[in-house]
Amino acid sequence: MTQKISLRKATLIKRYKRFLADVILENGEETTIHVANTGAMSGCGSPGDTVWYSTSDNKKRKYPFSWELTEKANGDLICVNTHQANIFVQAAIENDEIEALTGFTELKREVKYGIENSKIDILLSYANKPDHYVEIKSATLLENGQGYFPDTTTVRGQKHLSELMNVVANKDGAVLIFAIMHSGIKSVLPAEHIDNKYTQLFNQAKNSGVKIIEYHVPLLDFYKLGE
Repeated sequence: MTQKISLRKATLIKRYKRFLADVILENGEETTIHVANTGAMSGCGSPGDTVWYSTSDNKKRKYPFSWELTEKANGDLICVNTHQANIFVQAAIENDEIEALTGFTELKREVKYGIENSKIDILLSYANKPDHYVEIKSATLLENGQGYFPDTTTVRGQKHLSELMNVVANKDGAVLIFAIMHSGIKSVLPAEHIDNKYTQLFNQAKNSGVKIIEYHVPLLDFYKLGE
């Protein structure tokens, strides 16, 4: 396990311009922090929520603080930094925590593939079976006790499903991993009420042989709160 990321807490005022949020620090100071999330972040940050942020020592950064987690009033933790999903899943694969993906001989990240100029998140090579192309999606939307993906229409996500189906057609292994980054989510379904086309493609991909895996990210294995 890599060293945990130390976080401090603040109170959310508002998120805006996608990549920025205003918060109140523990000392009462108001400041702006960076948000590494291009999505809608539905349910992941309401005014008054507790925000847990990391601090960069890069002096060139305009905003040294980064929003990592939201803590809801009921204690649920949500990782809003979508850049971390691939890191968390890679660690799980390398530690043989995902049974279906053990035994590989080589792991590569961000490899170009497909017919639409895509990049696969992780490419696993094996000695005695086809390569496995692994696409990772961060799941943080919880509605009425059910987890969903996506939280907004995703043309990019639709493209990735089409690419994975082409991988299967070429006799390689195709895997879609939902990295569950919300401690309150028990399972994930495609969000038909948000992106019907994604749901249709998801069902086609699953039926074609794309393997669907849910990985519940143990957030407190990666983050240290209050330090």
